[in-house]
Amino acid sequence: MEAVLWIVLAIALVIGEAFTATILIIFFAAGAGAAALAAALGAPLLAQVIVFAVVSGLSVAAVRPIVMRHARPSIETGDTPFGVEAIVGSHGVVVDEVDTSRGMIKIDGELWQARSFDGTETFQPGDRVTVVKLRGATVLVWHDDLPDV
Repeated sequence: MEAVLWIVLAIALVIGEAFTATILIIFFAAGAGAAALAAALGAPLLAQVIVFAVVSGLSVAAVRPIVMRHARPSIETGDTPFGVEAIVGSHGVVVDEVDTSRGMIKIDGELWQARSFDGTETFQPGDRVTVVKLRGATVLVWHDDLPDV
């Protein structure tokens, strides 16, 4: 019976991790899984709690730093960006006037919502811009410094 309770706790913790961005709760789920295994092997409750605490603590101390190092943005690690991170630094062409509250640009054939980076500039259709920052699904843009070709 105790093993089932530990499994339920582990599942609840995994579900809780799915709703957070901490990458922390999952290690307690691993501890609960280990405690469930201990309970299934017939360990007394005190031993199960100790297994839970030790496995949770060790996984947080040993595994979390590795996960967090690999979860950092590529700009911090010096790696080549990919996915949406790669959009920063890209060049685009304004399709619909870009100002502080609206706008649309085209980057490599894809349309992106855009806003002016500093909030004072307005970019007209046809202007070339550079993506300075990504905020959700909206890019913040500034003047493109590339010469006309």
